[in-house]
Order: sequence, then structure tokens, then C-alpha cells
Amino acid sequence: MFGGKDMMQAMKQMGMDMEEIDTDKVEVTVGDKKLVFKNPDLSKIEAKGQEIFQLQGSYSEVEEINSDDIELVMEKTGCSEDEAKKALEDAEDVAEAVMELQ
Repeated sequence: MFGGKDMMQAMKQMGMDMEEIDTDKVEVTVGDKKLVFKNPDLSKIEAKGQEIFQLQGSYSEVEEINSDDIELVMEKTGCSEDEAKKALEDAEDVAEAVMELQ
């Protein structure tokens, strides 16, 4: 069985280079759905002139943010549209977004 160092060395010998990417959140849009991975393992592999990304971790499915929700958060907190969107993305709930911004 290969250990981590052995695997990396074998990949280098085959002309492959692997890099771990430190990330807190990755969002993937699939059709009309958004998958949000929090604290995932993300790797970039370069082989034969191509870049391949590997993503591992648990995800949650998030609905698109409603414009009415954005306006409500802006009205209640006096924040900008971008701040309201970010708060709604992070909180995933209007009430929690409002409390976060106050």
C-alpha cells in the first residue's frame, strides 16, 4: 500500500504534480441548484498539460437568494445589497442574516 509520500513520488515520476488548496468554502452551481461545500479537501492535479480539480467533503444544497429577501434585509439593517447577499448566503435564513448584520 502506498503512503502519502510514496504516492506523491509516484505521481511526480508519471509527470503529475499535485497541490493541496486551502479553502473554507466552495460553491458549485448545477443547473438551478447550488451545492455549498464547507471546509472541503480541494486538490489541483496537473498532468499532461491539463489541470484537474478534486473536491471532497460534505455539502448542503442551497436555493438561490430571493430578491425580496435581499430587499428586506437591506430595509431592516440599512446595509448595502452586497452585504445583504453575503449575510443571506452565510446565514441561509432571513432572520439570522438580519441579526448577523445588526
